[in-house]
Amino acid sequence: MIRILEYGAANPLLKRSDDRLAQALIVVEPIVDDVRSRGDAAVREYATKFDGLGDSVGTDFTLATGGTLEPGLLQALEIAASNIRDFAQQQLVQPWTQTRDGRTLGQIVRPLESVGVYIPAGRYALLSTMLMTVIPAQVAGVREIVVVCAKPTPEMLAVAKWLGIESILQLGGAQAIAALAYGTESIGKVQRIVGPGNAYVAAAKKLVSGDVGIDFIAGPSEIVIVANSGNPQWVALDMLAQCEHDVDARAILLTTSVAFATQVQDEIAAQLSTLPTADVATQSIAKNSAIIVCADDAEVIDLVNDIAPEHLSLPNKQLIDQIRNAGSIFVGPFSTEAAGDYASGPNHVLPTSGVAALRGGLSANDFVKVITIQELNQDALMALVPTVATLARVEGLEAHARSAEVRQ
Repeated sequence: MIRILEYGAANPLLKRSDDRLAQALIVVEPIVDDVRSRGDAAVREYATKFDGLGDSVGTDFTLATGGTLEPGLLQALEIAASNIRDFAQQQLVQPWTQTRDGRTLGQIVRPLESVGVYIPAGRYALLSTMLMTVIPAQVAGVREIVVVCAKPTPEMLAVAKWLGIESILQLGGAQAIAALAYGTESIGKVQRIVGPGNAYVAAAKKLVSGDVGIDFIAGPSEIVIVANSGNPQWVALDMLAQCEHDVDARAILLTTSVAFATQVQDEIAAQLSTLPTADVATQSIAKNSAIIVCADDAEVIDLVNDIAPEHLSLPNKQLIDQIRNAGSIFVGPFSTEAAGDYASGPNHVLPTSGVAALRGGLSANDFVKVITIQELNQDALMALVPTVATLARVEGLEAHARSAEVRQ
């Protein structure tokens, strides 16, 4: 049974512990160091030890993609991929130039040359993560997209081929992250690593982040739903959809209605009795999740912004202006988070554990560099010489001042 808490009692539940990541860091640090120093040999040892791959891993770790997509799945992929691609194209930062007072200023946009995409292969085969990571990189124009997955399913191999990926590196865990970050005899070093994973993947990304770009360090998935009324079954299933990801996932309902809180509580219990993934969802509901009853909407909004949730479900768009921190916002009763996970368009690789207070989700802009350009004519420089020289000398940088003045 999911617990119902008063606003004042909610704080201990809402604060995520760093213990999970700290413990994972202790485990993965020697793995990352070993792969960095010994390359393929170390990667192969850890692939055998942790993933049981053994001789199934080829000499260069690659697994050719391919296979047939069942017509219904292909149709679903076509719709989802089209929506994801369209959204990524709209997000992509654009080049621009403007001329004013003799200064021609602007920016150009260049894609990264290589990126690594991590696809989890644990409890579930997340085909959708392949779409959400590969397509934005393609939209950005990345030339080399390296996909890693410890145990890709036949459907994953077929989807990768359909997306234009010729092979997958059959690797997972910290050893895959380290190989992408530093390169080995068989695996080229990439410029950025993206994609979700378990605590060990997150810890490895944290360790290598000083040497390679990453999207963010993700923790367990989470959703916050704001609702005082509506269909309790819909709300219960939105919460359970999040909780079936992982036993550490979290679903929170914020409401000002005790009656609605009780209705949702009862509906969660009813749905769990028939849910195939009830073993995972029940643990997540009992350990990490809650319905929090607030005195008013101000308390609700304060909690939302304090949590900075990965997914935020709002009853209407009138509340959006008050939201400062969220990974992705779902507005209205028909905007179920599951639609965003698969097919509506925005990316489902989102910041967790409060990181949404610092940045948004994965986008095509994670795969590009914005390079500024400036061209000054003589008049423009002459107008700026006094400003440049004054600021340079205040800082004690005399050569800076002279390099501008000498052109007068």
